[in-house]
Amino acid sequence: MKKMEIQRRKTKKIYIGSVPIGGDAPLTVQSMTKTRTSDADATISQINDLYQSGCQIVRVGVSDHASAAVLKRIVKASPLPIVADIHFSYRLALAALEAGVHGVRINPGNIGSKENIRKIVQAALARGVPIRIGVNAGSLEKDLLEKYGRPTPEALVESALREVRTLEDLGFYDIEISVKASSVLETVEANRLLASRTEYPLHLGVTEAGSGLAGIIKSAVGIGTLLIEGIGDTIRVSLTGDPVEEVTVAREILKSLGLLKEGINIISCPTCARCQVDLLSIVQEFSERTRDVKSLLDVAIMGCVVNGPGEAREAEMGVALGRTNGLFFQKGEEKGRIPLAKLLDLLVEEVRKADREKQLAETHKT
Repeated sequence: MKKMEIQRRKTKKIYIGSVPIGGDAPLTVQSMTKTRTSDADATISQINDLYQSGCQIVRVGVSDHASAAVLKRIVKASPLPIVADIHFSYRLALAALEAGVHGVRINPGNIGSKENIRKIVQAALARGVPIRIGVNAGSLEKDLLEKYGRPTPEALVESALREVRTLEDLGFYDIEISVKASSVLETVEANRLLASRTEYPLHLGVTEAGSGLAGIIKSAVGIGTLLIEGIGDTIRVSLTGDPVEEVTVAREILKSLGLLKEGINIISCPTCARCQVDLLSIVQEFSERTRDVKSLLDVAIMGCVVNGPGEAREAEMGVALGRTNGLFFQKGEEKGRIPLAKLLDLLVEEVRKADREKQLAETHKT
């Protein structure tokens, strides 16, 4: 029986460097550096860390001329497409485009006059660089705040579509849009409204989500709700802390919904009195030993005699663990009862074998 799949909303396709966004392109994961951009060495180092973690597009803040001055070096050294995040100064946007960035993000609430936007558009058109219209609840235009009383979902969408019209009037259509709030409910509703009124690709995120578990939960609920509804083309999890964690969480959100076709999706039980092994240690060791696996594989590691065999049978491969041995399953078939001391090594070996086979099959396709 075929697994359920999310039916994604059809959108226009744009490119950030060589990475496609929207249309029939896979969902992508973005993050943002948290170094001072003017410190080129630190920024490049963090970009490399993000690349290794699976990030596909990276945004850098360009808040002063010192940052703009080193952008060309950063772009040249980066393994990822660079998006310049611009506020207040159209001149910094022009400098970023001159430096060779692959995308520009502007906020209509603070970039200035339409003439300033025209200058950005002309430079972006000349270089074939897309523009992301980024609307945040914390920096909405004054007239919209007066009209709606606060940054409501309707206000965020009106702001975004106002800017879309400005760009379209200037003959610019390589547009990506984001509407974000720190409220999960308002972020979800704003994106629903926007998705019903435009075919441009949408960048999803819950802004200022916070740190640790609270930030992860807000992001997973907000982004996940929209993705389930087929809304969204690229995502960024905004957490206070290491941006690599943002990428890790974003990839797990996509994997949980079957929207990321790589890496291992581990199915493991929460444990209870029936569990007779240290399941947490086993799962952690398995995760470490298979971190470099590229193929999408569902792997069940279960310590429960009630649900264990069933979950392991449904996964591509899995184990149901007892006190001294466990059942090993592969593609729905029970392969035997294996001593516990050998079972993890066997599981890792078979996962790596399946990964090699899938990678080889993909190579032959191309």
